[in-house]
Amino acid sequence: SARRQSEAKNLVKVETRQEKPMREGTAETADVKGKIFEFAWWLKKQGLANVTIKNYTVMLRLLVQNGANIFDPENVKEALANINKSNAWKYAAVNAYTAFLKMRGDTWKPPVYRRQRKLPFIPLEREIDDLIAGCGKKTATLIQLLKETGMRVGEALRLRWINIDFKRHIIMLNAPEKNGNPRVFKVSSKLTEMLNLLQKKDNRVFACTYTSAKSCLALSRRKIAQKLRNPRLLQIHFHTLRHWRATIEYHKTKDVLHVKEMLGHRKLDTTLLYIQIEEALFKESSDEFHVKVAEKTEEIKALLEVGFEYVCEKNGLMFFRKRK
Repeated sequence: SARRQSEAKNLVKVETRQEKPMREGTAETADVKGKIFEFAWWLKKQGLANVTIKNYTVMLRLLVQNGANIFDPENVKEALANINKSNAWKYAAVNAYTAFLKMRGDTWKPPVYRRQRKLPFIPLEREIDDLIAGCGKKTATLIQLLKETGMRVGEALRLRWINIDFKRHIIMLNAPEKNGNPRVFKVSSKLTEMLNLLQKKDNRVFACTYTSAKSCLALSRRKIAQKLRNPRLLQIHFHTLRHWRATIEYHKTKDVLHVKEMLGHRKLDTTLLYIQIEEALFKESSDEFHVKVAEKTEEIKALLEVGFEYVCEKNGLMFFRKRK
């Protein structure tokens, strides 16, 4: 219990260092700090992930900095109406403040802000592999894991060594996020070899925080993008790999229910996005690209030598494309 309280307190401390000092006059600073710490600890007791706790506490702090009195719901509504932020930002702020009120036993009639969902960036597989090749051992292994399984990064960071069957190349995910379903993944021998090379000093496979993993990725990504002169690499985040895996999996199977189970989605509506992405990406392939299929090593080599790039594999056949 003491350790979990310390974790919640540390989350608040990190954000206190990162954010500007809170504005005086909206609410007593000491009261606000105390309530945000209490809120972080309450979220921890509800079983929420550290990333969610961090996001909610940051949002409360930003509301205060923008003139909101978090002890007065009507004042928060007025502040939200006056803040020059996107509807997506305000939607997140409403969710955070609703959770804060729930902790206090209060309710409110929240303002309605609708998020405009944007289609995610889907990189080429070659670009993901370039990133893996240029990262350090731990970060490269984490990216390869996300590429093959479509896990959320928080789920990957919860993995323990006992969840991996090295002989059968199987990974069990028994600690899903967002009330998702447990899953089992058959992974490549390449990934199990990469995992086996990591140090086993902890029960967890990746004994690090989300913040440190994100920082390592950002540093490596910037260096690799500069070296390869490919700024598209800067758009690849951990969640990008989940989008990529889902899109490719739907393209290979045309089975949206299979993709839903692979991602651990509880609602099919969340998965339907990948049908739209797949249709857009691979319609472009047929209209603007030459597409070739290869099976033998000689055929693959010949296509690569004349500028074709690998797209995916299906039924033992490898698909390649090149712009017309």
